[in-house]
Order: sequence, then C-alpha cells, then structure tokens
Amino acid sequence: MSVSDRGLCWNLVGLMAAGIMAVAPGGLAAQAIGTIEGLVTRQGDGSPLSGVLVSVEGTGLSAVTGTDGRYRLARVPSGPQTIVFRRLGQRVETRPATVSSGTTLTLDAALGDAPITLGGMIVSSASRLPERVVEAPAAVTVVDPIVARDVSATGQAPRLVATVPGVDLVQSDVNDFNLNTRGFNTTLNRRVLVLQDGRDLAVAFLGAQEWNAMAMPTEDFGRVEMVRGPGSALYGANAFSGVLNIITPPARDVVGTKISLAGGELGTLKADVRHAGVLAQGRVGYRINAGYTRSGTWTTARTRFDGSDLAREYAEATDSTVSSQTEVAPLTGQTVDPTTGDAVGDPSALTSLYGSGRFDYYFDNGSVLAADGGIAQAKNLTVVTGLGRVQIQESLRPWARLNWAASNYNVMAWYSGRSSPDSQLTLNSGINFEERSSIWHVEGQYNRAFLGDRARIVLGSSFRNYQVDTKGTLMDPVNDARSDNYYSAYGQLEYRPVSQIRAVVAARWDEGDLISSQISPKAALVFSPTEDHSIRLSFSRAFQTPNYSEYYLRAPAGAPSTSLASLEQGAEGYFQTVNASLGAGVADLNLPTDLPWDFEPSTLLLALGNDDLKVETVRGWEFGYKGTIQDRVFVSVDLFFSELKNFVTDLLPGVNPAYPSYSLNDQGTDLLADLNALEARINFLEANNLISAAQAAALRQPIPTLRVGYTALSAQAGALLATLPDGTRAIVVSYGNAGRVIEYGVEVGLGAKITSELTVDGSFSSIKVKVREFQQGDELIPNTPEYRGHFGIAYRGHLGIEGNVTARYSTGHRWLAGVFDGWVPSRLSIDATASYAINNNLRVFAVGTNILDQQRFHLYGGSVVGRRVLGGVSATF
Repeated sequence: MSVSDRGLCWNLVGLMAAGIMAVAPGGLAAQAIGTIEGLVTRQGDGSPLSGVLVSVEGTGLSAVTGTDGRYRLARVPSGPQTIVFRRLGQRVETRPATVSSGTTLTLDAALGDAPITLGGMIVSSASRLPERVVEAPAAVTVVDPIVARDVSATGQAPRLVATVPGVDLVQSDVNDFNLNTRGFNTTLNRRVLVLQDGRDLAVAFLGAQEWNAMAMPTEDFGRVEMVRGPGSALYGANAFSGVLNIITPPARDVVGTKISLAGGELGTLKADVRHAGVLAQGRVGYRINAGYTRSGTWTTARTRFDGSDLAREYAEATDSTVSSQTEVAPLTGQTVDPTTGDAVGDPSALTSLYGSGRFDYYFDNGSVLAADGGIAQAKNLTVVTGLGRVQIQESLRPWARLNWAASNYNVMAWYSGRSSPDSQLTLNSGINFEERSSIWHVEGQYNRAFLGDRARIVLGSSFRNYQVDTKGTLMDPVNDARSDNYYSAYGQLEYRPVSQIRAVVAARWDEGDLISSQISPKAALVFSPTEDHSIRLSFSRAFQTPNYSEYYLRAPAGAPSTSLASLEQGAEGYFQTVNASLGAGVADLNLPTDLPWDFEPSTLLLALGNDDLKVETVRGWEFGYKGTIQDRVFVSVDLFFSELKNFVTDLLPGVNPAYPSYSLNDQGTDLLADLNALEARINFLEANNLISAAQAAALRQPIPTLRVGYTALSAQAGALLATLPDGTRAIVVSYGNAGRVIEYGVEVGLGAKITSELTVDGSFSSIKVKVREFQQGDELIPNTPEYRGHFGIAYRGHLGIEGNVTARYSTGHRWLAGVFDGWVPSRLSIDATASYAINNNLRVFAVGTNILDQQRFHLYGGSVVGRRVLGGVSATF
C-alpha cells in the first residue's frame, strides 16, 4: 500500500471513530441498567432448551441459552422492556419485564413446539436489516445452527449450504470448493459473494474464496444466511447470483471455554479452542479462538510421461473417455521417476493453523463497538484453475475489522490480506508465482422508519482499495504492484400501503478505477396474506467485475515452441541450397532465402489479460412462495428467469484486439506456393534431362517435410500467433467479452415435522439454458447439473441423542472451463452425523461425508472425492 492510500484509509477510520464519539453522547453517558437471567425449557416435559435466542426488543441486546437452557442479559436499560424468545422449531414467546437499576430479574420461559413456523424467523441479509423471513424481498435460507456445529469437525465451511435449494456445491479435494447458484459455474467461481460480519472473504487477485484459510470453525459462526439471486442492488460487485452472509455472535453471547477435538480418515486431526468472557461489569466482552487442522489429500500427481495418469485416476469414477494429460511438476513431498514420469512418495499433508480475537464495548443504548482480527495459515492446497492445477504451498491470510453497530446505523472498516511466502506452483508448466494482495474497505449505513413504521429507508456508501503485487510472476511489471479504488452508494425504500403488502425498491451505484459506472436496480413486491405465507415478485440487476488475472495476466500457458523458428530456418536453408545448386534454373521463382518472419529461437506461448474487459451482467425476474401448512410442513418455491450478458471468455486466440493475429503469409510470403512452384520446376528440369534423377530426388527430399510442417504450423499460427506491442510475435491466448444467455429454472424446498423428535427435509432444483449469442471458438455451457436435489432425515431426542442422514443427487453434465473439457458423471452422495450429549458440558460425535465411498469427481480436471469419516469430542466449561 502506498503511503497516501494508507493515510486515506486511516483518516477514514479516524473520521469513523470521531463520528462515534460525536453522535452517541447518550450511549457514553451513565444510564440506569439491570440484568435479566433465567431458564428456558420445552413446554410439556420441562427439559432445558439450548440455542434459544433471547433478545430485548428495540435495543440490539441478545443472548443465547446454553446446553443447560440458561441465559443472561447484562446491561439492560431499566424500565419496562419486551423480551422475545426464538428458536427454530419452537413457538416465539414474548414476555414483558420491568427492569430495576442495579438488580437482577429472573425471567423463565417455556416454549411450545411449532417446528415449521416462519412468522418469528428473522433474517438480515436480504435487506441489510432485520426482517421476518416470510417478508424478505428475496429467496433467503437460514442455516440451522446444528448444521454449523456438525459441519465444524470437517473444516469444510461450504457444506453449511450444501442442501439449500438451488445451491451447486462443487468439490475438488478436501478443502477446494466452488460455491454457486443458478448455473455458469467455473473453476474459480466468484458469482456468490461471501461475507463474514460484512467483510468480503475473497482473494483480491482472483476474487474467489480460500475456504481452508478461515480463522474460526463453523460452530462459532453464530448465524448463516444464504440469499439466492442477483444481489448487487445492496451488495455491489460479485453478488451476481447470491450472497452467503456469516454473522458471528458478540463475545458476551458465548461466555465460557469450549474445546473440540476430532480425527479420523485421511489422517485427519482437528483441534479448536475458544474462550470468551466479560469485564467491567459486563460493559466489555472478549473472545479468542485458535485451531489446527491436518488432513491427507485426494489429489494425485499427473506426471506420467505417457499422459495416462488422469485416465487411471478417473477409471473408477466414469465410463466416459478421458483425455490424456501430463503435468511437469509433482505435488509437494513427491519426486518424479526419470524413466516413466511416475510420481514417487506421498504428497505432503494439508494443514491449516488459525486464530482470531474480538473485543466488544457495549453501550447502554444497545449499540456495540467491536474490534476483531485474526490470521490463518494454509499449506499444500491444490486448486483447479483455467490454466491447469496450481498447488499453493503456503498462504497467509491476515485480517482486521472495526465495527460500530446501533439500531439505526452501522459503520465499519476492515482489512483483508493475502501473501504466499512459499511460491505457488503451476503443475502444468512447473512455473512458480507469487502474490501479495490486500483489500481495505470503509462503509457506513443508516436506516430509519417513518410514517408510523409503514415505511423504512436504508442508505449507505463505501470506499474500497485493492492492492495486488505478483512480483512480475503473474502480471507484466508495467501493470503489477497495483492500487485501485472503488466507490459506491446505495439505498433501499420500502413502503406498506396495507399490512399484508410490502413494496421494496433499491438501487446502487458503483464505480472504480477498473470499471465504468454501474447502476444496479431492484424492485420487489411481497404479499403476505397471513403471518406464515407470502408471495414475492421481484426484478434485479447484478454485475461481476473481471478479476486481476483476467485484466492483467501475463504467464506462460505452456512450454515455448521451437517449431516456428525451425520451420523458418529450415526453409531458408533449403532455398539457399536450391539457389546454389540450380542458379539460373530457378532464378525466376524468386525463392525467399531470408523469410520475413524473424521468429525467435523459442516462440513464447503466453496467457495474457485484457484490460479493456467489460463487467458481466445479469438481469433476473423471480416469483417466490414461502409457507407453512398446519405448523408441520414448510414449502418454498422459487421460479427464476435471467438474462446474462458479456461473459468473460475462456483463454482463447484472437478475442483480444490488443494482440492482432499474425499470419505466416504476411508480407506477401506464401511458403506453400513457393514449395509447389519449386517442386514443379525440379520435375521440369528432370524431365528435360537438365538435372539427373538422383539430383532431382535429393532436391525434392525436404519438400514433403517442409510442406507438412508449414501446413500444421500455419493452421496453429492462424489461430494463435499474435504480434505483441513491442513488435515481437508469440502464441497468445487471452480474454474477451461475448455472449448472451437466457436461463430459467425452479428451486423447491420442503420440510416436515413427523414427530416432536423426527423431521425430514428435501429440495429439488432444475435449470435450463438457451444460448442466444456466443464468441466464435468459445462455448457457453452452464457447468452445472440440469437437475439436483436432496433428501434428509434428522432425529433430535430429549436424551441428548441426535443424528441425521442426507442424500444428495445430481445429474451428469459436461464441464468446460479453461484447459479442462469433459463429462462429469451423475453422483449420489450420502452424508451422516450422530452425537450424544453426555451432560451439559460434554458431547461426543461422529460425522461422515460420502459414507458409501462413491468415487466421483465434481468438475472435470478435479480430484476424485471419496469417503471421510471423523469422530470427536466437544467440551464446554
């Protein structure tokens, strides 16, 4: 970061802090406060209920009951208050309370079963404000906290939303996932914006996520919401087809110490510890966590010289033809047999070491000032990219955040960095590259209700700075070590003409150093005839910015070619020999003894970016229904229709006008015509006895080889050979914008309570695609199954026994992204979890993914994913 940019960011942080002091005098002044505590039980049998969200209405104060069903709310303003108890699967309970200064009020509650109720479920991601899920102007799903707890042992955060309708989760090793919705997936997908407490988790250079570099386990996430559909109206770039919003709890909500240990197949070992507490009579909260994960890998080397490794790897996973592929570099920890090319030795384990800390200051008016940060180190992850597989030998992900949240405003600043102390290795070419990057972001948001709460407005703006430096390994030095700024402003207005109808309009403006102004509108109409039913109509536009690789990439796409220089030298040498031998006999042919091509001895094969790329856009129309039937069956149906334009192509020849094509026939040279004319002259001279048959045969001998070489290379060069800005020539592939696609589909979710302890759930998704326009030489395919779905059954007993089994199915489909093109077979994966709470403080568990060990790859070029069964123990103090 330059000194001026760093100064700008810190000045903005200073202004934010000054604003906190200026606008919140009431929060800093002394105020009469008290405490509320109590026990929440299940109505009927009196058993304690854990995971109940207890909140003080209108203040932002909340707590969550522990495994013993108890909660404690500190620093509650004195006077009459309304306390709300919410838990998925129970009826919402509202209780009045009068708090006296300096005293503790005991308030118990008993919640009755209402397993599938939408009326009291609150979400905040669809409008960036709390609202009932039934009234949200988008397709939004809340992840059950028990799912987050069960997934935690695997260390695979994307599994949180694996069963959400419409979500396409693609896996290519233990920790390499692509999360997408509604089609057009790719090797490094970034169409779903992933946020943690408002902080973008993407890597600056590629815009995709590093899932194994998160700084806390999923069981500490608190709340996870998945919004499907275009979301740029409130979230900006890359909320193209959805937003995954992770909201961690304040420190005071998780007071105590928790230790979790897990291990099992693939040599997996995972350990996490968290401690949280409160100080200064509950005014200050703190939370720290640390963790370590170690696992083997499903990734195998593909260095065998005959190119058979991929076919052998995929032998049990597909009946389709598998193309040959050879990588020049093995995985870390392996060597290559010089005779066969086989990789020798075991790959190094995947490891992740992480930690974070958070400090909160709780104002008497309910606002919270939070400062948190952390770092994660990940080693030996192999990811699939458009240029082939890349092994990230080490990455460091530091981050920090400062956030002040109140009922009517939210102000935050955050930093997210990445560096690769050990180089990242391109397995196809054996070339190492580096990347150091950071994102600095400052944002403010204001909201208020008016017209007697019939209307509400949200206003916000943000500034973001990206910095990327690849040390010339991935970008040309002219474009490397960049610092680019982005600016935005957004607003949303909602109005209720009657209580059952909610109209929402929103728009956002984004502009930056690398993109022109983008306007992202949204409009939605929600009709809720009852508390637990709604119908939604909406329109929205979203966009996705090209990443730095697509803008400024300069990297070898393969080994340099010596064929062009050899052809040129061979033809020149041959014509010189013929001229010397025949002289006047061929003088009139004007054979070129000095061809004008001037190829270098090694002609580079380059993958180059395109700094003139436009953003990809989507316009989407949606119809949605959410409802519950007799408090036991939940149904959601979402129909969507979208138009996508300006796709960034795969790396292709000729799509970037900055690198004009160069023909072997340029400057009037036609080697094939010269060879044909020369062969005819030699035949004439032989037929007229002007040269001997032996001499003619010797002169003709090189012609077939030169003709074949010219034909092959001219076909290749006609597509790939380009002139670089300095006048030299290279074999070039680059990016362009092209295409218009219509997609439409349906997403259905279903849940039912069979008994008070047994539930079932399922989903079904379908997508259809029609390509209207495309780039010549490119193919636009969705890279996603046409049909997919899941079915699950879960048991949650009163005696501490819990378990579930989930089956996920997807149809086969073609995968085309970068250098990988092939058929992905259909798959059926069955996952299961089981746990037993020995007491309020100790729980043992087991979790298995793909427990039937069905051998499948999820994207062509990715690893075959097998079974992984883990067991462990979790203790709280």
